[in-house]
Amino acid sequence: MAKPPATGNPFILSEMSGSVCWLTLNRPQQRNPLSSDMIAAISQGISAASDDPQVRVIVLAGSGPVFSAGHDLGEMSEPRPDSDISREEYLRGILNRCSEMMLAIMHCPKAVIACVQGTATAAGCQLVSACDLAMAGEEVHFCTPGVNMGSFCTTPLVGIGRNMHRKHAMELALTGDMISASDAVRMGLINRAVPPGELHPAVEQLAQGIASKSVQGICSGKQAFYRQIDMPVENAFRYATEEMIKALMGSDSEEGMRAFFEKREPQWGDV
Repeated sequence: MAKPPATGNPFILSEMSGSVCWLTLNRPQQRNPLSSDMIAAISQGISAASDDPQVRVIVLAGSGPVFSAGHDLGEMSEPRPDSDISREEYLRGILNRCSEMMLAIMHCPKAVIACVQGTATAAGCQLVSACDLAMAGEEVHFCTPGVNMGSFCTTPLVGIGRNMHRKHAMELALTGDMISASDAVRMGLINRAVPPGELHPAVEQLAQGIASKSVQGICSGKQAFYRQIDMPVENAFRYATEEMIKALMGSDSEEGMRAFFEKREPQWGDV
């Protein structure tokens, strides 16, 4: 995995709020594109937060009027005079690194919340779909406009199509039209849309609430959810049953049961 270049203007800003790590895309003037450097920075930020025992929840946010405009089209179309690899291999490398970053968010042992303060398009929508939860301002819009440029948002649909009903996902991809935050809630891309000015505190409240839960339970439960969701239902029940037994036999589950019966707040252990 390539490392982001040393710079006084980092691609990602990291800030702790209690046990919540806010990772903010920091290229607002360029509309926070998922360039190779941005992909590397997000991957590095997610990895560091995943490994940090002080972090219990991760929030992925944007800066400026756009959450993320998706892939850097200038980078995707630029010639490569300094390289002997073909354009096909060059594009494959960028898309593979982007896919790895999306999977790292899904496989992260901590809950990841998208805080969508501005428009999210193409791979920017994919980034929203990769997060476990997502909240957006009521004025925010989403689209997958690849079809408008003679292409198709095929890789974004991998995540989007697992959030939405397939007909909603295909409508988004086939038309290239913008949808509102309220439609994004209805279609399943985001959890909630909140009034302007209330997004950050609403996400903070949600994140802090999740941070108060068992990290052990969330880690195992999140992994189990994403593994079973695409299994045939019979296999999913068998797998989920075994994972549920493991969870119930865990130390945090035992502490949670005791706390419930003793009518006190549980004292969770570390992962």
